[in-house]
Amino acid sequence: MTDENLVIWFADCGRDDVGLVGGKNASLGEMVNVLSASQIRVPNGFATTSRAYYLFLEENDLQPQIAKALADFGNGLASLHETGSFIRKAILHGRWPTDLASSISSAYAKLSEQLGRSNADVAVRSSATAEDLPDASFAGQQESFLNIQGEEALLSACKQCFASLFTDRAISYRVAKGFDHMKVALSIGVQTMVRSDKGASGVMFTIDTETGFDKVNVINAAWGLGESVVQGTVDPDEFVSFKPFLKDPALNPIIEKRLGHKERKMVYGTGAQSTEYVPTSKAERVSFVLSDVEILTLSRWACAIEDHYGCPMDIEWAKDGISGELFVVQARPETVQSRRDMSILVTHEITSKGKQLVSGLSIGSSVVSGRVCLLENPGDIADFVDGSILVAGNTDPDWVPLMKRATGIITDHGGRTSHAAIVSRELGLPAIVGTGNATQLLHSGQQVTVSCAEGDQGFVYEGTADVSSNTIAPEDIPETKTDVMLNLANPAAAFRWWQMPADGVGLARMEFVIGNHIKIHPMALARYDDLTNAAAKEEIAQLTAGYENKTDFFVERLALGLARIAATFYPKPVIVRMSDFKTNEYANLIGGGEFEPEEQNPMIGFRGASRYYSEQYREGFALECRAIRMLRNELGFSNVVVMIPFCRSPEEADRVLEVMAENGLERGKKGLEVYVMCEIPSNVILAEDFAGRFDGFSIGSNDLTQLTLGIDRDSEMLSGLFDEQSKAVEWMIAKVIGDTRKLGVKVGLCGQAPSDHPEFAGFLVDCGIDSVSVTPDSFIHVKNQVAMAEAKKRS
Repeated sequence: MTDENLVIWFADCGRDDVGLVGGKNASLGEMVNVLSASQIRVPNGFATTSRAYYLFLEENDLQPQIAKALADFGNGLASLHETGSFIRKAILHGRWPTDLASSISSAYAKLSEQLGRSNADVAVRSSATAEDLPDASFAGQQESFLNIQGEEALLSACKQCFASLFTDRAISYRVAKGFDHMKVALSIGVQTMVRSDKGASGVMFTIDTETGFDKVNVINAAWGLGESVVQGTVDPDEFVSFKPFLKDPALNPIIEKRLGHKERKMVYGTGAQSTEYVPTSKAERVSFVLSDVEILTLSRWACAIEDHYGCPMDIEWAKDGISGELFVVQARPETVQSRRDMSILVTHEITSKGKQLVSGLSIGSSVVSGRVCLLENPGDIADFVDGSILVAGNTDPDWVPLMKRATGIITDHGGRTSHAAIVSRELGLPAIVGTGNATQLLHSGQQVTVSCAEGDQGFVYEGTADVSSNTIAPEDIPETKTDVMLNLANPAAAFRWWQMPADGVGLARMEFVIGNHIKIHPMALARYDDLTNAAAKEEIAQLTAGYENKTDFFVERLALGLARIAATFYPKPVIVRMSDFKTNEYANLIGGGEFEPEEQNPMIGFRGASRYYSEQYREGFALECRAIRMLRNELGFSNVVVMIPFCRSPEEADRVLEVMAENGLERGKKGLEVYVMCEIPSNVILAEDFAGRFDGFSIGSNDLTQLTLGIDRDSEMLSGLFDEQSKAVEWMIAKVIGDTRKLGVKVGLCGQAPSDHPEFAGFLVDCGIDSVSVTPDSFIHVKNQVAMAEAKKRS
């Protein structure tokens, strides 16, 4: 028997050799052979073959013992733990066949010689011959060993790799997938160590692992050896890049940079242990692991690997801390999101339910059952149980981390435009808001069902209800001449809606990005040295750690947050509304109290356009403009349209456009379009004057209704009178649509009316509106209503 039967170099194998060296090693060989032309660096090494594994079993007469142990497990005569422990011990006590040991040792000596040192440090990785198939991945089922040095240590690690084919999780995984244990062999990959113990490492996916969005790469990165990221023992940095722009060297399409805690790292061990964990330094914790150049390099490599394999990929990478070079150390097909059913849930129907406990306004259209977790404030996060139904008085941006962990939300206060309502929609969570008494009638641990599938009213039922669901595929949603777009605000949830056949985003709320992802008043950053609030100043210093210029924190965070929304529907238009906080809302931002006046009626006070040219906010608006410039010019999202809210007069429009131009956002330059919100009666009355200054109108039905009817839209006492379908409001809407169409200016509606009342879409179609923008949960209903209205209009 020759060495070639037992050991093969990566350069001599490829993707067709899974049966010989397993998916992991076959992939390494493929990259060494083919992708090196794309400047992708892969550490050299060799693999043992499946023949080597079977030779080891034969030498120690292990096959009958393993077969019997597995049969006993299958017949219930032994537990999983007992079975796995017995087989692993039998393998570890086995002796090496002389030819096999010699083959491994010779190849190791040759690899060490190539590296110019004796007893080179290597990584020893397991590679099952049935792993990484299109419908199953054995990732994480077998063991890897890092910083292995010397022949004796190498052979010991190789034997442990053989044994790891029968870890408890590997046995149960093969049972679940229907694999024959005895037909799965194990190949061992011996690969040159990248000195990432002095550098960094991590994983990257060529698809969003939460939503299946396929136009991004997601990179996780931490200091030290990569097992800490793979095993999930460290909170890594996360970077997201937009794949369609990576070929343009003039762009920097990194659309997310999240700083992880990275409190420890794995490094080479100093004693008997080959590796160990040590705490990271304070500087390492507050610094990003990768530079922008390195993020883009890895992203381009990921795209090249994906293109070669023709499927989404799960890739491990490492950065050598001595040479500074990046390497790919593993690549396998991604097997979860890339094969997820992309059907869109449309309707739910409750067939059996318990006693009604609470009711309020329904947000979303789904149903969920679970245990209540009632919290008084977001600081009680330690008391929250993942997957519970969150019950609270109300919510604000501080509650978002908790909301992401919930399966449903119930609040005492709030309407359809409240924080809880908007965030719940984008997270895809059923929510019931404005119940008035949920925190008094519900208690933690109580089993309930939250139903938002019964119209405008949402209901909380005792116990677990029986529910039937209907789904529809995107291709079954009708096409319409009228554009139907989405209202979005939360960047973290944007990718969730990528498969929606929407015509873009008709309203991206900048203030929600500021409130949730920045949290600091922009003027507090622009005038940080002048702040008198010591506590706010310290909190800002902590949040902006790592930024030499604190205003850069605001600009980058805002641009990247909006970029996630812009990327989701690129190249379709994404209309970003400049900040539209009211003064009381601005004051709640960190440091905001020093810059905001107290107003009796903030709803019709110092908000929208009037702030942008005012000396009280001009510097803050300049930061917003810088973020839009970065979004369009540096990141590449030229599909972003800017929209100005609450613009009271044509003269005010001129002042805003002038300030924008001073800040590098000139209407018409580099294709920039500027829209205006039509939400004040003066916008309707003077439509022709506004049309001469803007490229489009977007009717905000919430504010237009409150200012037409004289009703505070947040007033619970007057909520019964607030009617977006009143004749007066409909007259306003019909009037402005008619006038703008005569002037050849685009007009849409981004208010709540079509979301709450899909039939209202028919009225808009009859008026000749160009687009409607609605919340994601009502998109399909509104789309159908628009299609029916268009068909009726044609007949």
